[in-house]
Amino acid sequence: MLAPGVQLGNRYRLDERIASGGMGDVWRGTDQVLGRTVAVKSLLPALLDEPGFAERFRGEARTMATINHPGVVDVYDFGSDQQIAFLVMEYVEGDALSATLGRVGRLTPARTMALLAQAADALHAAHEKGIVHRDVKPGNLLVRPNGTLVLTDFGIARSELVGQLTAAGSVLGTASYISPEQATGAVATPASDVYALGVVAYQCLAGRRPFEGDNPLEIAMKHVRDTPRALPADIPPQVRAIVERAMAKDPGSRWPSAAALAGVARQAKLTISQQARGGRPISGVPASPAAPTARAQVPTALPRPQPPPALPRPQPAAAPRPQPRPPVTPARPPVAPRPAVVAHPVPQPRPPVAPRGAAPVPQPRPPHNPLGYARPPVGPARPPRRSRSGLWTTAILVAVLVILCSGVISFWYRKYGAAASAPASVSVTSGAVRASGGDYPVRTSYRREVRLQPAGGGTTTSEGRETR
Repeated sequence: MLAPGVQLGNRYRLDERIASGGMGDVWRGTDQVLGRTVAVKSLLPALLDEPGFAERFRGEARTMATINHPGVVDVYDFGSDQQIAFLVMEYVEGDALSATLGRVGRLTPARTMALLAQAADALHAAHEKGIVHRDVKPGNLLVRPNGTLVLTDFGIARSELVGQLTAAGSVLGTASYISPEQATGAVATPASDVYALGVVAYQCLAGRRPFEGDNPLEIAMKHVRDTPRALPADIPPQVRAIVERAMAKDPGSRWPSAAALAGVARQAKLTISQQARGGRPISGVPASPAAPTARAQVPTALPRPQPPPALPRPQPAAAPRPQPRPPVTPARPPVAPRPAVVAHPVPQPRPPVAPRGAAPVPQPRPPHNPLGYARPPVGPARPPRRSRSGLWTTAILVAVLVILCSGVISFWYRKYGAAASAPASVSVTSGAVRASGGDYPVRTSYRREVRLQPAGGGTTTSEGRETR
């Protein structure tokens, strides 16, 4: 009796039973030689009593080990110990599809088609090696956490599948997915695996098996005679057609190969995903990037002015006539007429409007530029403009200097200007007098002069006789 801790082949230790079926049990074990986790499939002792079963199973295990496909479980070893035949396989982290269906009931059509395509690819890899699975069912489809699918248990039910149908409850899952030709005792072919995979897809979409019964034999006979119930109405027609063709009673009416089934399932999945995204087409060509916007491009909102053909060009030296302009927002006055370089799209000034009754003044004709880009200036570069804050600072400094100078001048004028402007001296000439006892017998003129001293110093008087 197998139990945790038992070693098979003196190498593989059984750790935990993870599944059971009509052919035996599946254990999670440890390869004590390589130190890795493996899955050990133990066969029932009764199967070894069939003549040639063990040798045939060993040959199929050897053939399965040659399949190199990510959707097919790897086979590591085969052996027998204590009257127990066992198969050592890759241990796959994940849940069986049967467990997922037991939790959620149904899968979406897109998810179903994705899993169907992966399982069909794995079956095709086995069919190319001459191996028919013969036991495709949700319990043998393992789904990893990343969504990829792995097909397990190849060739286990070759000889005992039909004979074990009468064992109530032992192979109920197998009877629910058996093909009509297998149920009637015919040889299983790759088309049998296609039928069983169609039944798995039916269960994923409907949440139930196509046929139910009281015992496995009754269920198997329904696969031969009865028509399955219709899929739910919310299943897309193309998905419905794929499943119905896979479950055709006649093997010749089914999909010609598992590869063909994988192709149509994958295409249906892409179509459903496209419709779910709003009908946008799926293309492998990346979308072309948007064209970069030219920074020096003339704004398209303002049409280019067309000059009148009959008017001559104005000479560059001629001064433009002043025209009355409509009231606009105050703007910085132009420094000098020059070619404008538009760095960004800016609103253009409105053209001047001539007064009523006056002759229209010809406007300068813009240079011809078919590409729509502004030409760079030809003349020397203009000096950099001073900012308004610099102009205001300069004006304030000038005003302060003027006020200071005015104050100094006024102070000096009040202190020294009045004395300087007054007359330095006042000359008073006396009238003619007669000299008393002088040497001159004639009349002599005297001059008396009064001078003002500067800075309030008083007056000085000087007298003298006029001589000849």
